[in-house]
Amino acid sequence: MHGWAGDSRCWKPWIEATENLGWRWQCGERGYGEIKTHEPAWPEDLPADTLRVVIGHSLGPHLVRPEVLQAADAVVLLASFAAFVPPDRAGRRLRMALEGMAAKLDNETEAKEMLEKFLANAAYPARANLLPAGPEEGRLDRRRLRADLDLLRECQGLPRGLPVAARVLVVEAGDDRIVVPEARLMLRSALPDAEVALLDHTGHALLQTGVVARVIEWVESLR
Repeated sequence: MHGWAGDSRCWKPWIEATENLGWRWQCGERGYGEIKTHEPAWPEDLPADTLRVVIGHSLGPHLVRPEVLQAADAVVLLASFAAFVPPDRAGRRLRMALEGMAAKLDNETEAKEMLEKFLANAAYPARANLLPAGPEEGRLDRRRLRADLDLLRECQGLPRGLPVAARVLVVEAGDDRIVVPEARLMLRSALPDAEVALLDHTGHALLQTGVVARVIEWVESLR
């Protein structure tokens, strides 16, 4: 599942990289732009020994239905969090920033300008033009963006349905401008048994990092 202001096209490199490994994909879609929404569900015809993996970026794990997450054998959290807004001074500043972003969603032009700035911060230190195509290229569903921005602000715990017994890989971006260090530390504390991969000199969008190959290697090691 993609994160806030993204869409399902971000998984194209992942699908291409695993087409010879027998992976079957379902890509969630929130419908922030012109792509229709899609709620992933586990196919009923999966063999009993199938490894069920949920991969989510940023807010993405919080957007997966709890019953889908609950049935996962493994979960990969890419530049994600439990509480996005930490309970401290940095959290107060972040909450004010989110309120400002929400106000920009009242107007289509201002919304696109706000998203352009957000995406530049998500890409940093890489260039924003390296990001995959997203909903900002067409007409925006500003209502849905606002609703999920509210969800982002109010996240206070692990994604609902995260199974206790699942193997978890946490991938952190060392130079993340979106998820603050306090929130990353809180996620580690909430998942003490998770494996953690810290990617130095890497931004929130995890561009130019080899993260696809790294996650594939981890998932294949679980078979």
